[in-house]
Amino acid sequence: MTNRRTRPAPRPPEGTPPRAELARQARAVLADAVRIAHWAAGTPGPGTTAPLAAHALERAATALELSPAQVRAGWDRARLAGLVELHGDTARPGWRLRAWDRDDSAVLRGWVALFDAWSLVHAAPAGIEAGAVAEAVEAVPQVLSLLQLSAGPVTVPALLDLLGQRVAELQEERCEVPLGPGRTAPAASAAPAETAADQTAATAGPARSADLNALLLDWALEGLAAVGALTLGKGHATLTPLGNWAVWVKLEQICVAAQSPAGNIEQSAADMLLGCARLTPGPARDEYRAWLAARTVGSAVAELLAVARGEDALLRGLAFEALRVVGGPAEPEVRAVLAEPSLRPYALLWLAEYEGNDPDDAQDVLSREEATWLWVDTAAAVADHGETGLLVRHLDSAVQGTVPALLDEVRAVGHPRTVQVLVALAAAHPDPALAKAVRRAAFQVHTGGA
Repeated sequence: MTNRRTRPAPRPPEGTPPRAELARQARAVLADAVRIAHWAAGTPGPGTTAPLAAHALERAATALELSPAQVRAGWDRARLAGLVELHGDTARPGWRLRAWDRDDSAVLRGWVALFDAWSLVHAAPAGIEAGAVAEAVEAVPQVLSLLQLSAGPVTVPALLDLLGQRVAELQEERCEVPLGPGRTAPAASAAPAETAADQTAATAGPARSADLNALLLDWALEGLAAVGALTLGKGHATLTPLGNWAVWVKLEQICVAAQSPAGNIEQSAADMLLGCARLTPGPARDEYRAWLAARTVGSAVAELLAVARGEDALLRGLAFEALRVVGGPAEPEVRAVLAEPSLRPYALLWLAEYEGNDPDDAQDVLSREEATWLWVDTAAAVADHGETGLLVRHLDSAVQGTVPALLDEVRAVGHPRTVQVLVALAAAHPDPALAKAVRRAAFQVHTGGA
């Protein structure tokens, strides 16, 4: 189908512990969070509200022999790692909690989710404007890359220098010129000579910027240490095995993105999905990962859902396949579209699989009407992009036991493509009697008849 060059499975850096050992370390980092999640799962009523109510906090501290501060920190980590899930004002056990003792991959994904949220685990210093904090967070991946490539301790001055350079690059990309305190951009007619006050302000600006960068670097290193990604020594920092592995994984994602064939990485979501439509599932998932790695999670999920809301049923299904690759970070947005009839069946199936249900059993979460709507939508995708034989075989996937029952429920479900689907099915089906019944049903839907 493509000229895609196969790439051997990447190997972690030499010295990286086996996945089982990495999972053991991740379980150790999240031990308190797991205990609190289990406690909340077995505590009905006030114990499962989110955020943890004051009286529930005291009860948990007593039951688990932890301080209230430890309980509060563990509760936040449990939420960020997907051990508990928020449903309105109630928190319920997440699928990762159910799989925690038996599934190393679930454990590592949970820890990576916590690693990605390090800036939420450790509150930023008070009194710093949000823009400066955001710049530091955006610059941290460069700091982590240096730590990973160094394969050992890196001095804080070296990290500070790199952070300062990256922040300056970000400001330059945004066409921002840092000014000293109390300074404004000079007018075009300003005299070239500087006053003593100007010189003082000019020297005060960079010094303040360096102090701010140092404060933000300390905050970032402490936050990353808090989630088990690095250790801090006297004047230096070192990635832990977990942190080293996580940074390597993210660098590999960037490499995969750079090797995306046919330029899919640079395409819109719709064009990327169309480019993947005829790939088998494995290569398609590789393309989804490459496209996602080049974007922020929020913008990628929003773009995929926008495509899913369009008229092309094939792209709707493929968009949710790509969202499966996104995983947990897409869960709030997917849950939010449950109220949209055209997306609800796809979202229900996505959530069922995300919560650990077997894909073969996930259809059980759909009502009869939702399953029928999805059948019509899938048939529309086949009619638009597939082969006639596939459309005929699609009849076998309907939940109804007979064609007359299927036609009755298809007419009632109100899918906007019902007429086109039935006409295409009638034209494709080799049985003249069945084709006639399907054609009659299409006519009745078209004319509004019974």
